[in-house]
This record gives sequence, C-alpha cells and structure tokens, in this order.
Amino acid sequence: MIYGFVMSLISIYSWTLVIYILMSWFPGARESSIGRFLGSICEPYLEVFRRIIPPIGMLDISPIVAIFVLNFFIRTGVNVLFSWIVW
Repeated sequence: MIYGFVMSLISIYSWTLVIYILMSWFPGARESSIGRFLGSICEPYLEVFRRIIPPIGMLDISPIVAIFVLNFFIRTGVNVLFSWIVW
C-alpha cells in the first residue's frame, strides 16, 4: 500500500516536471500563477542538475537528465528501499 502511494507520488512529480519543462516553450507561461506554483515545486530539483550540467549553447539538457535520474530511482531505488523494509 505504501509502495503504491510512493510510486504514484513519484510518477505525478515526473509528469509535473514534464509539464513545467514544456511551459518554457510558451511565452509567459512560467510567469502565470500555475507556472510559478510548478516552478516552486520543480526548480529545487532541477537546480541541482543545472549546477552540474552546463547548457549547450541555447539548449539546457539538465531537465532531461533530471527526468532520467528520477525514472532510474523509480525503477531501482524505490524497489530496493521497499525490499529492505519488507524483509
């Protein structure tokens, strides 16, 4: 039950990241109330990757890496964590 809840939260956060990233394609979308709300949720996580991965010209690939890391955590980290708890 807890495992499913944690997986759902991580999945929702992953989709939130995707929506926030896509909002950068629309002028003024990040300045809206929804954009500011998503920014307050997503930017702390994305900032970690932006400090490590510099932009390539005008292209910021750090959000792509952030989503890959989150999905890797979903597939391995959560399973390992809950196998230790259950065991």
